[in-house]
Amino acid sequence: MEGVNGSIIVRINAALTALFLATSIAATIVFEQPWKSIAVGVCLINFSIGVVAFLWGYWNAVQRSREDNIAVAALYFLIDGCAPRAVAIRMNGLLGLQTVVGLATALARTSTNGERGSTLAFGILVPMLGLGLNGLWGAFHGQFSPRAIGQADVVHGEGSEIEKDRDHD
Repeated sequence: MEGVNGSIIVRINAALTALFLATSIAATIVFEQPWKSIAVGVCLINFSIGVVAFLWGYWNAVQRSREDNIAVAALYFLIDGCAPRAVAIRMNGLLGLQTVVGLATALARTSTNGERGSTLAFGILVPMLGLGLNGLWGAFHGQFSPRAIGQADVVHGEGSEIEKDRDHD
């Protein structure tokens, strides 16, 4: 991944996903303190980073959309040539891993020592990290086709022909 634009985003995603995997699996196996609290903390930090990255990427994508034709699926899933194949596979693989592990660990405990709910359920928040970092990568480094300038961009005012209903009574 070295030499690829945005490789720092890919490395951050991989490191935070590895941290999530390690703490979630440890908390699932041990299911005692302090592992449960550590796993919850890691999940909430990953979720928070994901939300910030999502909003930052969205803001930048909106700015770029004045000149580029940005599709939401391409932005957040790095498809349609938005990202190099290696980046798209790695980032979407990490997103998939976050989703599978988050669901698996949340469902792994049928019993939570007699208490309602499970601290492992916080894992389902972690895929926000993958989505946010995908969007951040796409917004800053993604390739999109230029916006077509033409008749579709014309805004009709109140007095224009399109607003008038001459044929109706």
